[in-house]
Amino acid sequence: MSRRAVLAAAGGVLLGCSGDAPADLADLRLATGPEGAVYRRIGGGLAELIGDQLPGTSVVTVPSRASTDNIRMLLRGHADLGLSSLDAVIGPDGLPPRGISALCRLYDSYLHLVVLDGSPIRSFAQLAGHRISFGARDSGTEFTTRRLVELTGIEVTGDTLNQAESAAALVSGDIDAQFSLTGIPTPAISQVAAEHPIRLIELADQAGQLARVYRGPYIPATIPVTAYDGVPATPTVAVPNVLLARDGLRSDVVYAVAETIFTRAGVLTTDRPDAAAVPEAWQINVRTGISTGSIPLHPGAAEWFRDHKR
Repeated sequence: MSRRAVLAAAGGVLLGCSGDAPADLADLRLATGPEGAVYRRIGGGLAELIGDQLPGTSVVTVPSRASTDNIRMLLRGHADLGLSSLDAVIGPDGLPPRGISALCRLYDSYLHLVVLDGSPIRSFAQLAGHRISFGARDSGTEFTTRRLVELTGIEVTGDTLNQAESAAALVSGDIDAQFSLTGIPTPAISQVAAEHPIRLIELADQAGQLARVYRGPYIPATIPVTAYDGVPATPTVAVPNVLLARDGLRSDVVYAVAETIFTRAGVLTTDRPDAAAVPEAWQINVRTGISTGSIPLHPGAAEWFRDHKR
């Protein structure tokens, strides 16, 4: 009998022989992101869903600096699952570090370059000589922004600030521009936009440069006009986000998590008691979920996708 049939027979919940959750699920740790980031919001929502569907499981969210910090925690055994941007997990050989595999692709992040409306900065090139936020240390934002700055050769002074810190520094004038690789809308930027007029700088040319030099994880995209009040549609670059698993996590555990994500994530798109909606969750679907680039699927995830071919 396939694991799909076992799950169905158990009413959609993975159970052990004794009726308790498997040992691996007694304490499942999901590495998320920093304050004010979509990773923190969507990670918390996914943890809630997984915990609800798996009785006897304590799903613990682990705050982090985001992508590369999450990868490090997975490799060190400090987390079982973790969120990461696709470019941050692919090494120079086009593969992830040994010991990590993909559970699924979740949603795409968009690189924001944010300035206050009164800023003289009107283009990426005009960042030269200014102070910016690269994003939180070890985050996907820092990884992609540093890669872009190195690729273009632009000279800037950078701080490593998380989403909330970056927003506060932008408003106070401690930085002149903020980079943020995130889902849309992102809470920290939305809060600034609600209180201070902002602009997003176009990154269409930079998107093309990244896509040409690093084939695979970079996609030309547009932040829609509906994302932030008073901000027009803005060309930029998008990067897929993936949910990673440590290779040692049991296949039936990963299978159960995949089942939960692809059958329950839709509830995150609407407000729930004591929880705000997670708009990025509408992107989660089986068709794109299997597209994890050069990162191999965990055997449990591969089995789930095989069982749900359409």
